[in-house]
Amino acid sequence: MYELIGPDGCAYRSAVPGTLGGHRRGRLYGRLDCPSALRALARGHYVANRVFFPDEPTAIAAGYRPCAVCLPGPYARWKANRTGTPESLAAKPVLVPAEDVAEYGGAPPPVPHTAAELATIVGLLARLRPRISAVTVGHSRDEVSRSAAAAFAAVWRARGGTVLAVVGWPETAASWLRPANRLVAQDPDAWVFAAAPLGFAQLARRLRHSTAWDPARSVAFASLRDSRVPALAGGDVLHGLRGAGPDGGAWEVRHGWVVSRPLEAR
Repeated sequence: MYELIGPDGCAYRSAVPGTLGGHRRGRLYGRLDCPSALRALARGHYVANRVFFPDEPTAIAAGYRPCAVCLPGPYARWKANRTGTPESLAAKPVLVPAEDVAEYGGAPPPVPHTAAELATIVGLLARLRPRISAVTVGHSRDEVSRSAAAAFAAVWRARGGTVLAVVGWPETAASWLRPANRLVAQDPDAWVFAAAPLGFAQLARRLRHSTAWDPARSVAFASLRDSRVPALAGGDVLHGLRGAGPDGGAWEVRHGWVVSRPLEAR
């Protein structure tokens, strides 16, 4: 018997093997001989999240998208028709347009994090499923963001978690591809961000455009709790991103808006 994923996203037993493989956390599917997947499997990164589908319609119905490496045609069509995004990122510049920076770029710089904020960051990660262990931390290069990132990394390691990498980036960059690739390189369970708004919005656009980064498996400090951040990122680039406020409250990006939620309700 084989375990496959059905159109409802749930696993079931089948006497027939699947024809496509996938990655549960990345929500993508591809051919069984995909070179990218085979390399990841050889490194041991894919195994815990490996899933299989009987056919392509089932994978699509379950909410998975085509692999850009082994299914470039279906991937291009998926990207051009992404639901919930007013305009396809594939048809737009990766960098935030100058007019958007002028309109939305006045978000305040980060302020020092609080103990309550840090505790909520950890609490939000604990509520993600499957269980979070290995994380990658990203931060702007300002001292406040560096300090928040270092504080989280220390707390996470003290709890027995793993910090795979700590990635910093400048507030302006030519393409943002290098930090984006470093953030996803080690296939973390989740990401934690401490960042200035404009640089993070630029980076997030590159992450969604060029990698399998998932904002719904990302948690941020209070500096990104500003609706100008998803406005700068555009469309649904940050949909699902969660974060903490300085008072210990929680928030989430929902279709371009930052919505505050009590931590207990999450």
